[in-house]
Amino acid sequence: MSFDVVAQQPKLLYLLQGIAAFTAVVCLILAALHRGPVRRRGAAFLLLAPALLLLAVGLLGPGLRTLMLSFMDGEGDAWVGLDNYVWILTDPEALTALRNTLTWVVLVPLLTTAVGLLYAAAVVRSRFRALALSLLLLPMVISFVGAALVWKFVYAYRPAEADQIGLLNQLVVAFGGEPQQWLVESPWNVLFLIVTMVWTQAGFAAVLLAGAIAGVPREMTEAARLDGASPRQIFWRITLPSIRPTLLVVVLAELIATFKAFDVVKTMTGGQFDTGVLAYEMYDQAFRYGQTGRGAALAVLLFVLVTPVVAYQIRAQRRAR
Repeated sequence: MSFDVVAQQPKLLYLLQGIAAFTAVVCLILAALHRGPVRRRGAAFLLLAPALLLLAVGLLGPGLRTLMLSFMDGEGDAWVGLDNYVWILTDPEALTALRNTLTWVVLVPLLTTAVGLLYAAAVVRSRFRALALSLLLLPMVISFVGAALVWKFVYAYRPAEADQIGLLNQLVVAFGGEPQQWLVESPWNVLFLIVTMVWTQAGFAAVLLAGAIAGVPREMTEAARLDGASPRQIFWRITLPSIRPTLLVVVLAELIATFKAFDVVKTMTGGQFDTGVLAYEMYDQAFRYGQTGRGAALAVLLFVLVTPVVAYQIRAQRRAR
């Protein structure tokens, strides 16, 4: 393995070197601007140089290193070609993580947007609109770990002869049923984890969509009502087409957030019982099992999956302008 100078240096010294290099770049820019008039494009490039430097050091460099490691073995010593990617497509645990990720990607944005849209439509004309939206937005105040702990207690299991501490099993027992291990049975446990994500994100969707619905011109809805349209027809034929750009923003934002799902899985099941996702499997392979190459390959796969979504979002925002 080649000698890694950066890895051998003390972390504090490495940090000081980075600060010194960044300060030197800023000083050079100020000196260049002070010497005399600079063309508009040249000045813009000079002012952007510090940010570009930070992106190169903090994003481009690690990204290229991750790509390189994805073609190497677990220790990063030997070149293994596409073996890590073949492992992703053949290993049962990796395939389960991929399947679960696709399930999350399909269900979370759809359910979150649907719940937020229905809630927003119900409270947007209410006098208590602000209070109602604040209540649904409260779960976003806590972290994903905190939300996962809350729902872990909701799903908590105790034997039938013991007192139930989980809200869901308490309701089941109260109606004469047997307590269930909600987070153990696959594939239903994946759906129960998804509920946690939807609970935390529905408020975000509701706030954005409520603002969009409130912005629909009243003249349009009143005209449709005078023409004999029912509230359902007004909602589907006038309100929804009018708020389509906001709907797209919400779906894409939730889609990107779902690809990064890690905290909920880590806190509630630890990836056991076939609940792993790509982000958690990447963590497991790289830091738990010491398989750096496989972890890097999973990171590259996540990047490849997210990139088209981000590109489409940027393109949609440019069109909206």
